[in-house]
This record gives sequence, C-alpha cells and structure tokens, in this order.
Amino acid sequence: MTRDRASSAAPSWPTPPASAGPRGVVVAAVVGSVMLLAAAVLFALLPGQLSEAHDFRAARPCAELEGSVAENGDCLAEWPATVLVTEARRQGKGHARWVTLDPGRDSEPFRVRLRGERPVWSTLAPGDRVTVSSWRGEPVQVMAGDARQDAIDRPGPGAIVRLAVALALLIVGGAFVRSAFWWNGRRAPGTPAVRTAQVTVPMAATASAVGIAVTAAFTVESLPLVLLATAAGCAALWTASAWWLRRPPRGTGSTRGTGSAP
Repeated sequence: MTRDRASSAAPSWPTPPASAGPRGVVVAAVVGSVMLLAAAVLFALLPGQLSEAHDFRAARPCAELEGSVAENGDCLAEWPATVLVTEARRQGKGHARWVTLDPGRDSEPFRVRLRGERPVWSTLAPGDRVTVSSWRGEPVQVMAGDARQDAIDRPGPGAIVRLAVALALLIVGGAFVRSAFWWNGRRAPGTPAVRTAQVTVPMAATASAVGIAVTAAFTVESLPLVLLATAAGCAALWTASAWWLRRPPRGTGSTRGTGSAP
C-alpha cells in the first residue's frame, strides 16, 4: 500500500464544534469567574444588612417600651408632620420620589425618599398632615390615613434583593465555570458530537435552581434555611439532570459514548 493510500485509509477525526473552541471556553470561564467574584462581594456585605433587617423586624412600638431601648431609638417611633413639597426626579429609567416634611416642634424640615408612587406619595399635597414612623432616628415609613408607604431606606427589602442576586450569581457563575471545563474536555479529537439535550437540560436545571434560590430568599427569614434550601435544590436538580443525560438515547441499549452534563 502506498503512502497516499495509507493516508486516505487512516481514520479522520471529526472537527470539534465551533462552540467548543478555545475562545468559547475562555469566555465562559471569564464570565463565570466574574459572576462568582460579584457574588462573593455581595455575600461579604450581607451579614450586617441582614442583621439590621432582623433587628428592624423585631422592633416594637416605642409606646410599649421604656428605658434604654426607647432612648436609643431601637423601637418604632411615630410622630406627625406636615407636607411641604413633593418632588419626582428622573433617575435612570424611572423616577426618585421625594417628600419634604416639617415635623414642627422647632425641628428642621427633612426629606424622605419613598419607594414607588403609590399608595401615599401620589396623594400628597402641600399642607397635608401625615404620620412618620422612624427607627434608630431614620424615617422608615410615611402614613396618610390608612395608607402606608415605605421609605427607600427601610431595612429589609434591599438586603433580601441583594441576597437573591448573590445566590443567582453564585449558581449561574458556577454553571458557567463548570461548562468551560466541560467544553474544554470535548475539544479532543474523536469526542462524540454534542447532543442538544446536553446543553438544554443543564440550562433548565440551572434556571430552576435559580428560581428555588430566589424564592427562598424572599419567603424564608432565616439565612441558614435559605442557604440549605438553595443547596438542596441545586443538588437535586443537577443530580437529576446528570442521571437524565446518562440514560441511553432512544433506540440504543448502551450508555457508552453519551457524555455527561456540562
């Protein structure tokens, strides 16, 4: 057999898919690493914010308390004020809504930024009487009649949103880094072609895990329970996706060569 015939008879390995190229691997690894770094920064800032939110939820009206707790402002104080002016300033794609209040009693007027437009801010006019609720010397809520509206700096909502974002970044970032290693391993010659399910199933599992984490962050008050629910959800979903992908394709009786989940 001649050298040309030997060359033509030699097996030709399939070219790795374009998505498995070094550029795609590097991009996935960098994006995942940035997400994990952002999650780490948010988690580092969360303990103080969550502790403050816990203290605020446990606060009682000052009228029910006496002694140092009331003196230090670690209770919910209520006092009347008069509306001087309302203002809506454009901020990004929305508006920041402010109300300037005069507490009287020889105190200086002050401004409070409210969360959203309704139900209080949109009804206010100069001269209206409102009730302000404060905690540790900072306004946390404005009340007009039976309507209540939170101040933007009210402890709780911001910390919960940051926790949900941190968990989502942690899960998605980990999936990106894992997929980078998986794609890098499939660049070797002779690697079986990627099946559609090997991409869509892990994506669906990751999206479901993010949904569980965000739901737990908004519905469960205990941080350890939130982390436990998130970890359990991720473990169950990714284990199920790996089991699903290791099943033999339809029409075959062997699991060999099917590959694993990214």
